Amino acid sequence: MTEKLKLFLNEIKVFFRSVPSVLVALTVIAVVGMNILANKSISLPVDWLALDCGIVFSWLVFLSMDIVTRRFGVKAANMLSVFALLVNLLVAVILVASSYIPGIWSQSFVDGSESVINASLDKTFRGEWFVLLGSSVAFIVSAILNNVLHAAFEKLLKDKHRAVAFTVSSYASTFIAQFVDNFLFALIVSLNFFGWSIVQCITCAVTGAVLELVFEIIFSPIGYKVVKRLEDENVGSEYLNLLKGENDNESVGVRCE
Repeated sequence: MTEKLKLFLNEIKVFFRSVPSVLVALTVIAVVGMNILANKSISLPVDWLALDCGIVFSWLVFLSMDIVTRRFGVKAANMLSVFALLVNLLVAVILVASSYIPGIWSQSFVDGSESVINASLDKTFRGEWFVLLGSSVAFIVSAILNNVLHAAFEKLLKDKHRAVAFTVSSYASTFIAQFVDNFLFALIVSLNFFGWSIVQCITCAVTGAVLELVFEIIFSPIGYKVVKRLEDENVGSEYLNLLKGENDNESVGVRCE
């Protein structure tokens, strides 16, 4: 094991010891919920527009990433993104295994339709390999993009100690990253397996990004308050000090005022 690998593994260990467990839990739950609900499409009055129910969780994923990026840095947010993806894959495997266990779902007790409903519920949790592949690729690419863009937009602002820096960075990075997330998933899964058109893929990506932006506008003030509290209570100082020791020139965990 090389010295760099040892340092990296130690950095991962210190980060997960430093980041609030509630923030990690919310991120993981949101990622898992987002991918499960992505199996359900939303009925809309026009054929050229398409959305799925994963939108009800995805805003929380990106807000959590913004908080972690602001306080702990891009690398930390990327580590949390990968961790959430791995947990999601584990949950998917467990759900697939559970769907093959003989039994009857409580919701399937409808006269004459028991077997059909039961099989449908099993298939919902069993999912398909291409859905899992598409959601995994789309999530990890968009999450890393969101983290990098959030940090980059903050650097572009003259006064990055103000709340406006966090707000503007969150809005811009979330909109772009969510568009990429929706578009990649639509191209990988919906276009090839669900019969969507390119127009539907594009409108889904744009509409989802707009809805994400609305959620971000509503909840970003809460995210900023969380960041301020983390800073005021010096949460994550062990990890930040570790990074400072490794590279004194790296700017990480800038305080908000």
